[in-house]
This record gives sequence, structure tokens and C-alpha cells, in this order.
Amino acid sequence: MGAGAPNPLYIEYSILNSLKMVPLLLFYAFSVLVQGYNAELTLHPKTQFLFPEGKSLVLPEPSDYFSSQLVSTPLPTNSFFQNFVLKNGDQPEYIQPYLIRSANSSISIYYPSQNITSDFIEQIFRPDLTISASKNPKPNQRHVISSYSDLSVTLDLPSSNLRFFLVRGSPYLTFAVNGNTSISISTVDPIRKLSCDSSFTKYTIRLRNRQTWILYASAPIHLTDNVSTIKSGGFSGVIRIALLADSDSQFEKILDKCSLTYPVSGSAILGSFSLKYKWDVKGAGKLLMLAHPLHRRLLSKADASVTVLEDVKYSSMDGELVGVIGDTWDLEAESIPVSWHSIKGLNKKSIPEIIRALGNDVKTLNASNISATSSYFYGKLVARAARLALIAEEVSYPKITPVVVQFLKDMIEPWLNGTFGANGFFYDKKWGGLVTKHGLNDTTGDFGFGIYNDHHFHLGYYIYGISVLTRFDPAWGKQYKSQAYSLVEDYTNLGPKENQHYTRLRCFDLWKLHSWAAGLTEFPFGRNQESTSEAINAYYSAALMGSAYGDADLVKVGSTLAAFEIQSAQTWWHVKGDNEIYAPRFVKNNKVVGILWSRKRDSILWFAPAERKDIRLGIQVLPILPITEVVFSDVDYVKELVKWALTSVPKNRTEEGWKGFVYALEAIYKQKQALNKVRDLSSHDDGNSLSNLLWWIHSRK
Repeated sequence: MGAGAPNPLYIEYSILNSLKMVPLLLFYAFSVLVQGYNAELTLHPKTQFLFPEGKSLVLPEPSDYFSSQLVSTPLPTNSFFQNFVLKNGDQPEYIQPYLIRSANSSISIYYPSQNITSDFIEQIFRPDLTISASKNPKPNQRHVISSYSDLSVTLDLPSSNLRFFLVRGSPYLTFAVNGNTSISISTVDPIRKLSCDSSFTKYTIRLRNRQTWILYASAPIHLTDNVSTIKSGGFSGVIRIALLADSDSQFEKILDKCSLTYPVSGSAILGSFSLKYKWDVKGAGKLLMLAHPLHRRLLSKADASVTVLEDVKYSSMDGELVGVIGDTWDLEAESIPVSWHSIKGLNKKSIPEIIRALGNDVKTLNASNISATSSYFYGKLVARAARLALIAEEVSYPKITPVVVQFLKDMIEPWLNGTFGANGFFYDKKWGGLVTKHGLNDTTGDFGFGIYNDHHFHLGYYIYGISVLTRFDPAWGKQYKSQAYSLVEDYTNLGPKENQHYTRLRCFDLWKLHSWAAGLTEFPFGRNQESTSEAINAYYSAALMGSAYGDADLVKVGSTLAAFEIQSAQTWWHVKGDNEIYAPRFVKNNKVVGILWSRKRDSILWFAPAERKDIRLGIQVLPILPITEVVFSDVDYVKELVKWALTSVPKNRTEEGWKGFVYALEAIYKQKQALNKVRDLSSHDDGNSLSNLLWWIHSRK
């Protein structure tokens, strides 16, 4: 395989990118002439490289839904509102605490119920209220996304003169009405009673299904109703609608008191193991929002600017949502160690056994024999080899390091130079991000990488290999720094100031505090993610790359996102016996979630049935790294999980690969027993090795 000569396309792009630097350099020279050498201009050579442009035949057209000013910028490809910009744009999205659906120039809102079985939990969509303009000349006109932020999306219905501020965690659905427009609110369940206060700015809507909704208007509005429709006269202003989730009079008083203050957008500011939410608020008074269980744990106790209202509660797929007063929140994550080596160190007596395994594993490294061309499986082989170099460093066995380093160069360079031939990275201008050759013409190529699925999974493995290679060969790292940063910033970019070519945090959800992996595919249940451990690896590897390059900012971003991802995994994927988020029926049958959707929790995997509990465990463990110890720090839960998974471990030797992950976790509390099982394995997952398993087990203290 080898590195080969750089692809001419890559050379052309490098020259063009260099030419773009000329005006900046001339300006810098002028500044020095005028101000002396104290003049400072921040250049970002690490972000100037772009892979050659690829013309995809399978990507959807973003201009169908995004406003014209947004289409010219990199766009989100794994966002909480992704269904709104795919195909007909009419699949619902879960914007806590409501399901929201846009169709036929109307918005439907539903406070979701759940269908619960021992195998899955899913939300059912059945609209409670549907809002539209009474007289719409273009009832089939599509909605337009006019703006979006970390915590919100603004959705316009141009032909209806309606603008919806869809802000996550708001107990109110808020929308602006322009042009003295008459609105219509239709219901599936008949209206039992419609009443208003003396000011005609508050209406109470009672339905036959026992729900009570409250409508607040910024100016007097006159509503009339029949069996299932409410209509208004002409109105201009802001309307807010909230479900009265509790009949207690105090609950309603809180909704009344906070109804005048509404958020139109919300941003999240990433710090070092911290996150600050800040909402752009209109109106007078205090902002009422809802916090999910992980928010509650992370809300800073020292933050006097917020007040938690324990009695304001809404149910959700993610656990109970609780009221919080305040237009800024400070969230503090538990810090995590970002270490190249084991956190607690190795048992010195184990070193000879690890060295013997290293010798055998290194003998298998031959880049010319690699048949994998998938960006995912190829990346796993890169990271697997990189682990060998770090283990060798930890056990002071430098003899094999040159072999591993050369293998990594032979594997990685073709992807960075564009000489791999069978596959490669390209830049997509339409959405603003990386795609692969396999994905240019095939939505399933590289597991959907070409339509922005699993980017952090795939790229995380390459970034791990690049980080290790840079650690052992800094000159190589310097040579390929621009390409390396072009890869990592595809999923860690914080915004246009850092890199104008990529969207902000492509996969990471700053409200849910974990990643999504679904890309540009419309799903009835919204975004999804299967492997939290591969997501953690992506951000952990980014932090290692920052360490290798001496980039403190990248270390901070990578380690902080990894910390949030870990705590989300422990909250929503790890199902402990005392779990109070999910229904007892589901908890009894599952110790770990298979696929977590925005609107569903599933026990199956994309590639295995629910019965293969060992694989379900494994996909939440691989790759085994020093950070794995932090992910599975709850020993009592690990015991529950392993006992549950062992019941499905195949007894035959043709399916050995996934067993190693079960035994690795078993080693946390039964080291000797697990060690003997690992020694008896005849094969390992393609991203794992005997050396790595032995390293892990012997680092248990």
C-alpha cells in the first residue's frame, strides 16, 4: 500500500489554500512596517487545508428548507431538528417537552405518551393541537428555517405569517403572528370548554382527553370555538401555549407569572469541563425553562442566578423534566484524566506476559496485506496498531516501536495524501464537511459517511492513530498537521471563527450532552446513536491530538466533550437496577440500551438482535482505552451488566471477537478469572488485540 506520491488534486488544493494566505501575509508585513514587531495577527495555518472537493450524487438539497443566508454557510447534519430539513420535512422532532411536527403550513404540538415493552420504549405521535393561519393562499408551501442555534431553531411559515421560536426545554410553544392574521387551532380530541380572562389575553382550553392547555397572548385576542376548532379574528403579536401538566393551582400561577418572558434562541458556551447556557429573552419578568435529569446533576450549586422549582414537572423520554427559573445556567461536568497510559499503572509482574503478546501482535502488522477499504474498518486497524505503540511505551519495550510507527505511516499517509485509490476523503461544499469516495454515489457506502452518518466514530480512530504517530515522530506530525486538523475539526469545530469550512460540533448535542450519529437520513424517531464508547473515543482522541501538538484549546474541547459524553452514557445508556428514568418493565430486561433515539430506546443493534447481550455490551466498550476505566467506574453496575451479558456469550469458538469485551469488564471485579478467559480466546475483534486486553486486565488495581 505505502504512502506514495501526493495526489495532484491535493497539491492543487494546497497551492490554492496557500495563495489565500498571501493577502494576510502582506497585511502582516505592512503592520510590522507601520507598528514594528509588536503587531499581532492571528493566523490559523492548522485550519487552511481542505481536502479536494467531491461532487456527491446522493446528498439532499439544503436550499429546500434553509433560508438563503444560511445556505451559504456550513450546515448542521446531526441536529435536533434534522427531520425538518429532510425529504418532505414533515417528520416530528422531540423538542422537550413536546413533539413538534411541521406539515401543510401548520405546526402540530403533542405532549407525548409512551408505548412500553420489555424490548423498547417509544413515543407515540398524535397531535394535540395544530396551529395554522385561517386563510392561507399557499397551504402547501414549505416551512423555512430562518435561524438556528445550539438550543433552538426558528421555523417560519411564510404564507401563514407565522414564526415559531422552537426552544428546547421551554414549557411553552411560542410563535409570532404578523400582518393582522387570523389563526386556527384544531384538535383531534373534542374541545370540552374554552374560557378566557377579562383581558382576553389568557385562554384556557380543556379537551375531552382531560388535557388542559393555556394560551397567552401579548395583546387582546378574540377566540371562538366549535367541536374541534378554535379561530381568532385578525391578530398581530406573540402567542404562547403551554400544557398544564399538573392541576395544582400553584402550577398554573407559575405559568401565568412567567408567560410574559419568552426565549427566541439559546446558545451554549463551552468551558473547561463546563458549559454555560444563555438564552436571548424578550419581554419582562423571569424565564421559565425545564431541565432534564443530567442538567439537574450538573447545575452548579454555586449558581445563585437560577432557582429550581421541584413542583414544576413534565414527563419525558429522558426522565422527569423540572422547572428552572433563570436565563443563564452554569453546568459543571466531572473532570476526566486524558492519559496516554493506564490511569492506575500496571502490575510489574505482568509486564513479561504483555511483552510476549506485543511481539506476536506486531508480527501481524503488514500494510500491504490489509484488504479493508471501508473508512470505518480501516480506521479501527489504525487505532489498534497505535495502541500497541503506547502499550510498548508503558512497559518500556521500545524494540517494536519503529515497526508500529512505520505501519501507521503506511496506513495513514495514503488517506492524507489522497493516494489510497480505493477510497479517500473529499470535501462537500453543499453542507460543509468531509465525505468519502465510497459515499459520493452510495448512501450506504462507509456506513453512510457520505451522508454524514457516524463521522465522529470513523474519524476518531484516525485521530487516535495520528495522535500516537505525532507523539513518536513529531516531524511527521508537523508535516501532516494541516490534514490532521482538517479531519478533527470536521466534528470538533466550535464555529466559523475557528474554521469556516465546517459546521459547529457536527455530532455533539449541547442540550442532551451527547452525540448523534444518524446524519442526513430521515427517521420517524429522530436522531440516534448506538456506540457511546466510540463517541467518547472521538473526543478523547481529539484531546490526545491536542496534547501531541501542544494545543491547549483542543485538549480542552476534546476532554470536556468526552466528559459530557461519559456522563450521558452513564445516565441514558447504562441501565442500572435502580434506574428511575425508564419504565420497570424495560429496566428488568435490559442492562444497556442498544440504540438510543431521540424518541425511542431500543434493545436491538443495527447489526445484531437484542438476544446478543454480549455484543450490546461490546459496542458500548470498544475501543478499550485508559478512559474506559472512567466510563465503567461504577463497579456495582459493571457486575450487573456482565452477569446479564454472560448469559448470551456463545460457547463455540467461531464467535470469539465480542467475548473479550465482556471479560474485560469482568476483570474490574474478578481479575484472575477474567484473565484466564482472555488467555483462552482464539481471536479478537478487529479493533482489539490480546496485548490490549492483557494491558487492561493487568492495570486493574
